[in-house]
Amino acid sequence: MANMKTTKNAYLEKLTRQIQMKSVKVGKNLEGSTPPSVFIGRWSYPKVYAGPMMANQVGDTAIMDSPESWIGQHKNQEDIINYRMSLVRGKQLIKIDDLDNPFVEKLQDISLASKAINSEATFGKRPTGALLTEDSMPHGPSAVIEKFDIDAVRWDKQLEKSYYDTDLKASEAVLNLHNKNVPFTAMQKAFSVGAFGTKYKRKLVPTRWSITACDTSLADQFLKEVKNFEKIDTYRVYEFGSLNNYYAIILTPTEWQYEWYEAFIKLIGKEELIFSDYETNGGKKEYSRVGGCYYTAKMAVLDSLLKEKKQSGLIILREAYEGYVPLGVFNVRENIKEAMKKPYKEFETLKEALLYCGTKLKIPIKKYVKQGTLLNEMLHTKQTTLDQYFK
Repeated sequence: MANMKTTKNAYLEKLTRQIQMKSVKVGKNLEGSTPPSVFIGRWSYPKVYAGPMMANQVGDTAIMDSPESWIGQHKNQEDIINYRMSLVRGKQLIKIDDLDNPFVEKLQDISLASKAINSEATFGKRPTGALLTEDSMPHGPSAVIEKFDIDAVRWDKQLEKSYYDTDLKASEAVLNLHNKNVPFTAMQKAFSVGAFGTKYKRKLVPTRWSITACDTSLADQFLKEVKNFEKIDTYRVYEFGSLNNYYAIILTPTEWQYEWYEAFIKLIGKEELIFSDYETNGGKKEYSRVGGCYYTAKMAVLDSLLKEKKQSGLIILREAYEGYVPLGVFNVRENIKEAMKKPYKEFETLKEALLYCGTKLKIPIKKYVKQGTLLNEMLHTKQTTLDQYFK
């Protein structure tokens, strides 16, 4: 089990160090296209390394940075890694409020673009390396960019509207765009290059933070409404698996409360680690100890409840299996969105719902219950012991 000494971050750092990624080889000059894609780092905040990501090919490269379409198009882990390792990251160190910088203006152009853009770059030296972390999508080699040009850009109409509305709060812009079916990745990129928000509040936001900011902003606004709806009247289990993951999503006939579990099974050696976090009806005050996955999963399920005009509690059990590679938070968001579209199974009791999940999960349910908080409480309020449930 995950003792408190092993944080999820430390574990995933160890895992990603072991994974060898082969990235594309390019020279100091690159002519190609951007999907459109930008990446903003966070290491030297409030200065950040910001820049475009380019593929060494012209034409339509949109699929390389469109996680929303990967699961629907049955892309496997190898396809996704190939896309990401083909993206070359250019970067310059920029103050987060330096939005009049001509280089930043180009990044805004890219982020608001409706399709891939032909681009040319000259780097200070040949781009090298690759990035694989536990929290953002991997990418190929990177280097400081000295010269950067892009073709004329046509902006996405919805993103353009939000860009020009300098009285509109960023959170309102994100909700409006979500309601108009603008892909999450598109609005998150625009958010990260300071294209949304009231006039004097705009700034560059590191990619990782911008993902959680958009997820949190949507989830908070959905939850306000969901809390007013009637509760569902049975236990429901939704499920889906892809990219070496399996998700079981249990909706409970209670007011809103939420517990997230994720298990990593034999990815490095013989380990079986479970990490979890939760919130009660009052919400969460501090940043989740399991990172961005917590917020994106919450957002995706609340979005589904809002459409159905129902309230429920939520327990998510996720398992990652041998061969799993951390590909970024999108993996959780898109798998859960997929699960919520599928027909669910109904159960009269939490016990029955858990027994069903137990037939699909590789780690016994008993271990999840021991590790968690809410699930444990929900089972024990019935004045029963675990042993009665799971022999």
